[in-house]
Amino acid sequence: MKKKSNNFNLILIFCIVFCSFSFANNLNTSFLDSIDSLKKYYISLFNIGAAINKDIILGLDMESKHIVESQFNSITPENSLKWMFIQPSPNSFNFKDADKYVNIGLKNNMHIVGHVLVWHSQLPDFMQKIESKSEMNNHFESHINTVVSRYKGKIDAWDVVNEAFNDDGSLRESIFYNLLGNNYIEKAFKLAHDADPKAYLIYNDYNLYKTKKRGGVIRMVKGMKSKGIKIDGVGVQAHWSLNHPSLDEIEQIILDISKLGVDVLFTELDISVLPNPWELVGAEVNQNFSKFEGDPKMNPYKEKLPKSIQNKLAKRYKDIFKLFIKHSDKISRVTFWGVMDKHSWLNDWPIKGRINYPLLFDRKYQAKKAHKALIELGSINND
Repeated sequence: MKKKSNNFNLILIFCIVFCSFSFANNLNTSFLDSIDSLKKYYISLFNIGAAINKDIILGLDMESKHIVESQFNSITPENSLKWMFIQPSPNSFNFKDADKYVNIGLKNNMHIVGHVLVWHSQLPDFMQKIESKSEMNNHFESHINTVVSRYKGKIDAWDVVNEAFNDDGSLRESIFYNLLGNNYIEKAFKLAHDADPKAYLIYNDYNLYKTKKRGGVIRMVKGMKSKGIKIDGVGVQAHWSLNHPSLDEIEQIILDISKLGVDVLFTELDISVLPNPWELVGAEVNQNFSKFEGDPKMNPYKEKLPKSIQNKLAKRYKDIFKLFIKHSDKISRVTFWGVMDKHSWLNDWPIKGRINYPLLFDRKYQAKKAHKALIELGSINND
C-alpha cells in the first residue's frame, strides 16, 4: 500500500508541475498574441525579420519563438549555419539544427536567410590549420556546394561572403584571401549560384557608413556585375548606437548601393544604449576590451533602463525607420539581430558582463516603447 501511495504522490506532483508550466506558457502566449504585429504594417514595404538563436530553433524558448512567428516574416540563424557548427571536422556535416531552423521558416511561410557561407571568423580548427591552396580550394568548393545544394529551393537568400573588407576599403587578409587570392569572393558567388540558381545572393558587412569601406564594396560589386557574376544585394550590418551613425550617413549608404542596381538590406539591426571604448572598430568580434570589465561607467544600467533612455531608444528606431520607409523602393529586408534583450550578443560585446537593451522586446518578453513607436509609424504609412 505504501508503494502505491508513493507512486500516486509522484503522479500528482508531476501533474501539478506540468499543468502549472502549461498555464504559465499559455498565459505568456496569450499576452504576446495581444501585441500588434510589425509584419502587418511593413509587409508592403520590405521583409521584416529577426535573427534566431539555438534555443528558439530547438523549441527551448517558446516565448521568443512565438514572438518570431507573430511579429516577423523573415528569419536568419545567429549561428546554426556557420562553418564551425555545420562542418566541425573535414567533410563531416551536422545539419541537425540547420534543418530545424529551415523547417521553422517553411512551416510559417517565411523568407529564409542562410547565414553565412564564407566568413573568416567562427571557422573550425581544421580550417585554420590549412596551408596549401589546393586543400583550401577543395574545402571551399565542397562546403558551399554541399550546404547550398542541401537547401536548394528552401533557403531563399544567402549571405555568401561576410566581412571581407577593412575600413580603408582594402580586402581583409583572411585565410581565404591569403590562400585563394583576391578573387575568392567572386568564386564563392559563382559556386553559390551554380548550386542554387534561384537563390538570392548577398554580400554582408559592417561600417558601411565609412566612405572608404563602402567604396571598396562598391568597386567589388561593379567588378562582379561587369563579369556577369550574380549578386543581388549588399547587406548592411546595422549595429549602431543612440547617436551614431548619423541619419545622413545611413541615407548615403542606401543611395550609393542602390545606384549599383542591387538591393540594400539592413541585415543585423540593433541599437546599443551603452557607452563603448573609443577605439572600437565596428562589429569586429575579435576585439578585446577586457580592461574595461567591471567598470561601472561602461555598464550604467545594471538594474533597468531609465525612462529617459527608453524614450531615446524609441526615437532612434523611429527616425531610422522613417528613413527606411522613405527609401523602401531600394530596401528589400530589415532584420533585427535578436529577439529580446536578454539574449542579445551586445550583453557581452565588446565588454563582457554588461547589460544592454538594444532590441524591441525586454527580458520579460514585453514589447518596449520602441516597438510601439514602429507600430505607430507603420500604421500611419498604411492608412
